[in-house]
Amino acid sequence: MKLLVLYDYPPSPAGLATQGDLLFKGLRELGVDAHAVNFESAQEKEWYYRWFEPEVVVGVGYWGHTPHLVLHPQRYGVTPVPWLVANGYIANYVEVLNALPLILVTSNWVKKVYVRDGLHAENIEILPVGCDTDSFIPRDKNDPKVLAVREALGVAHDQIMILTVGGDAASKGAQEVMQALSLIDSKAPDWKYVCKVWPQPRTEEQNLHDMQLATHLGIEKNVVFTAGKVSRNFMPYLMAACDIYAAPSRLEGFGMPQVEAGACGKPVVGIKAMAMLDTMVHGKTAFLAGVAQEIRLREATLGEDEGYETGHRVVFRRPRTADYRASIHDIAEYLLKLMTDKTCREEMGVAGRKRVVETYDYRVVAKRFIQLAADRLGIS
Repeated sequence: MKLLVLYDYPPSPAGLATQGDLLFKGLRELGVDAHAVNFESAQEKEWYYRWFEPEVVVGVGYWGHTPHLVLHPQRYGVTPVPWLVANGYIANYVEVLNALPLILVTSNWVKKVYVRDGLHAENIEILPVGCDTDSFIPRDKNDPKVLAVREALGVAHDQIMILTVGGDAASKGAQEVMQALSLIDSKAPDWKYVCKVWPQPRTEEQNLHDMQLATHLGIEKNVVFTAGKVSRNFMPYLMAACDIYAAPSRLEGFGMPQVEAGACGKPVVGIKAMAMLDTMVHGKTAFLAGVAQEIRLREATLGEDEGYETGHRVVFRRPRTADYRASIHDIAEYLLKLMTDKTCREEMGVAGRKRVVETYDYRVVAKRFIQLAADRLGIS
């Protein structure tokens, strides 16, 4: 098999870049003749089409990237296989995507979103995101590198560290976590809640709103927001530094940090919806809070990124679920259980690590891709 992988290459620490890079790494380790190129690099992609002559081009992104991931390789007679996450209403490119022999998506929930918006279910297969289980591993709490992370964040050795990681914290459910922590503060052991976010204008504004909420709840001294840029070399140690990973996300097409937390042997608090129904096992590898609210939209405004003129308005026949809110009382119950029961944390962590290694290791995912290419495209 000769394969060209399109993603944010060379990879940044972002989720889509990591998703593509781990697939590329897994394929190369399995002996596949594969090359990687930035999905927006038209000239370099054409260069590979001409001399490498790939049989398949797999591209990582969302439906709005169809011109880069699908239309461009088709122009040169190469079979594209997009590997897509969900990102709002699929307003364009439905005809183009439905004509493909194979579309990969990251979870059953993402598949349901695409089918809801008009894609044919028979063309869609689930391929989860891989995890580097050689880097994300259980580590001793007294490891100097782990201790250094906690010290830098101002977390004492005897404090329970709860962690949320995301582009911003609110979309990962941090506001619901803070409300839950305020409910159990008087009952829980000493704790610190750390939100690691990516520095960008919208995140800076969201951080202010989130910290205002922490102040309003009276827990601001126990909440830390950190927004510095970090590499993938640092993330396994940040994850290892926490005791509980909490991210009952409002919108989640896969949940890479939750899976990485499991690989590190950390219990997870999530939401009983979306991709976490695939990646987490309630009561065994995670506690999944119930859905308290669904935020629905009756219309959306689209633009050039979606293949329309700026300000294009779409009115839905039926309101569409835009995101979710997890039950604060469920989160509070599960956090208190994990904070006060070390054995429960350890057992859940062991089960989480086992599941990730067996199901989401990047080599396992690469093998699954090779099998799908053979079954659906006749390429081996």
